[in-house]
Amino acid sequence: MMENDNQIFTKRFISLFFTNLSIFLVFYSLITTLPLYASGILDRTDDEAGLLVTAFLVSAILMRPFSGKLLDLYGKKRLLLISLLIYLACTILYVVFKEFTVLLGLRFFQGIWFSIATTAAGALAADIIPNKRKGTGLGYFTMSTNLAIVIGPFIGLLVIQYASFDALFLVLAVVVAIGSVLALTLNTRDLVQPKQQQKFRLTFNDLFEKKALPLAIVASVIAFAYSSILSFLSLYAEQQDLLGAASYFYAVLAVAMIGVRPFTGRIYDTYGAKYVIIPSFMLFAIGLVLLGNADNPALLLTSAIFLGMGYGTLTTSFQSLCVQATAPERTSYATATYFTLFDLGIAVGSYVLGIVAVSIGYSAIYMVSAALMLGMLLIYSLIFARSAKN
Repeated sequence: MMENDNQIFTKRFISLFFTNLSIFLVFYSLITTLPLYASGILDRTDDEAGLLVTAFLVSAILMRPFSGKLLDLYGKKRLLLISLLIYLACTILYVVFKEFTVLLGLRFFQGIWFSIATTAAGALAADIIPNKRKGTGLGYFTMSTNLAIVIGPFIGLLVIQYASFDALFLVLAVVVAIGSVLALTLNTRDLVQPKQQQKFRLTFNDLFEKKALPLAIVASVIAFAYSSILSFLSLYAEQQDLLGAASYFYAVLAVAMIGVRPFTGRIYDTYGAKYVIIPSFMLFAIGLVLLGNADNPALLLTSAIFLGMGYGTLTTSFQSLCVQATAPERTSYATATYFTLFDLGIAVGSYVLGIVAVSIGYSAIYMVSAALMLGMLLIYSLIFARSAKN
């Protein structure tokens, strides 16, 4: 099934890596710049500008459970290419559509194809990585998302500063076009194919992978805790008079995520998942506590190091476990299940922790999240870690 039984960095892995990078680079660039576009160019309120982010995420979450079934029916590579082309068309249409309501509809529509494209890319990555190196390989693959977290906003803010929003949309369209060309080169003929069904049906098994569900639920709680950073860091930093240092926070976070990948992946594959998951829960909790007490730039950036090492390893490990928990022909469903619960955790966390922040302050949400991670550590140790694979 693989070009080399133990080789990770094959031609198709590298192509898929940069395809996934292109998808997420556009995602993070637009999440950063579209609110500025709505308020500055379209003269909309901050609440309305936020809807451009919300509409995209809502459609992506709603579509995610159906993605596995669609990949099963029509093929992973085929749907990856179709979704990339529509994703590209949507990116170009930002230049054309200037009316806010139409733009909102475009965001919702694009979110659907983002969901399918990322599920297809993740499922294909799980298929082409050797079984014995699944933890290491998926760790390296996830680096494409980590890089996009830094590169996407950087490109977005740089282009609108020196050119225009229309120029940014065209630059991002070129990025997706390159990713599409790379996806076209993927050879998937030797991969395990799902059994063809005689007629269309939609059951629970067609939406979720039951074997991956318990692990995906734990991942959703991790995402819930991470939403405290994703949604409220800038507001918290402003409150603590640390906005200057906050601009470097995500860069340090990404470097920490990428820096530990080679080591944690090797430990995962050699000794088992629990030997990286248990320490990572502790690192994530420590990072949250440090963040909740950050009153100077050094402490804020130190927290980013712990958070990057802990959170980055946890997400990759649980995605690997979800894939390994199921049969090869069910990787699409396992990947979709993981991302569905993960996205849901981010969405619910942003809402619930927002209520908590209003009631008891931003610092407290990081303490609550840290306590939650320690609780998850206990649950994982009691329920999952007894398995040799977990």
